Amino acid sequence: MMKRSILFLLTMLLCLDAWAQQRTMVSGTVVSGTTGKELEGVSISGGGHTVVTNADGYFLLKADTLLSHITVSHVGYRSVRVEGDRLAADGGLRIRLQPAVIELPEVVVVSMDPRDLVAAAIRKIPKNYPGEPELFHCFYRETAMKRQHYILVAEGVVDMYKAAYRKGFGRDRVAIRKGRRLLSPKQSDTLSVKVTGGPVAPIQLDVVKNRDVLLNEEDLDCYAMTMELPTTIGDRSQYVVSIAPSCTLPYPLYFGKLYIDQETLAFTRVELSLDMSDREKATQMMLVRKPAGVRFRPKELSLLIDYRLEDGVARMSYVRTTFRFNCDWRRRLFATSFTACCEMVVTSREEGQPQPISGRDSFDQHDAFFDKVEYFRDPTFWDDYNIIEPTESLDRAVDRLLKRRQ
Repeated sequence: MMKRSILFLLTMLLCLDAWAQQRTMVSGTVVSGTTGKELEGVSISGGGHTVVTNADGYFLLKADTLLSHITVSHVGYRSVRVEGDRLAADGGLRIRLQPAVIELPEVVVVSMDPRDLVAAAIRKIPKNYPGEPELFHCFYRETAMKRQHYILVAEGVVDMYKAAYRKGFGRDRVAIRKGRRLLSPKQSDTLSVKVTGGPVAPIQLDVVKNRDVLLNEEDLDCYAMTMELPTTIGDRSQYVVSIAPSCTLPYPLYFGKLYIDQETLAFTRVELSLDMSDREKATQMMLVRKPAGVRFRPKELSLLIDYRLEDGVARMSYVRTTFRFNCDWRRRLFATSFTACCEMVVTSREEGQPQPISGRDSFDQHDAFFDKVEYFRDPTFWDDYNIIEPTESLDRAVDRLLKRRQ
């Protein structure tokens, strides 16, 4: 019996060792090949997993199998495929991306009507986007800064269920799998102003699925559109259409750019910035609630939505929202500036027919993510999960906030 137990234990250890040898962790920094500047938001994918670089250009990709290669891609740059023999580089990879050069006859750019192009891309949505429900595993982070100092950090791993695009976004759900939070203990840092956002933002801001955000006839008729110079995303040529408000509606419109794949006419990237010319309308769009006596002054609301094209199907891959605003209190001389940022990256997609996320388990748009997760403590909290690696400045800020709480 003892021999059998020892044999079983050895077998288990051998199995665990073999599993550990199959795991891959690839880290590195992505920079511009012309300027040497670190690139933020670069997509790194391999083995069915995806991450993006942080503001320092750094990434860490974890996979449960040996990777033969990773693919590095960013808008306006040629993609790079890094083969397996380079993935174990000591100290991490340093990957240089070279700007892509698009050769397109000038007559094509000038003669194409941007409104007709956008309309054609809208008609192609049922063909270009998932026709069946899918479940995605994602990493979510939200931060708040008072002037130049972090006062809140909350982050988590979430599941995102998306129904077929032909059925709209009403059945889409987000559920928190694991999360943590950290808030400045200083009373002067406390701000009871809640702006729109949270883990449900990627559902609500999926402009391809939720046409009310942008791609509806009423709104599109109120935009002036211009064809810009084409670019690339993942070595695929993209039309670029810039938009700007051309009329007045009861709510604010956006300035921005729409990226459309030249071959499939799929929307692949959307960059939007809310029109701040009417402060009252912008406030109604951005603010959920605030304490009495606080004056809210909106400065910026910007949105970035990326869609990854795989096997002829475009899927949401990354979403970021940035809010900038000032708050001042009556009887105080100066206003205080705040910046709130929410971002979510899709790290993997579950194969097969997924089960919908129940309403009981889903995160509600009226919930505060901060109230749903636990205190920030364990340094090994993320374990094997893929995340957006914190920047050096965020790491330092977390250390300072933790010391303040001790």
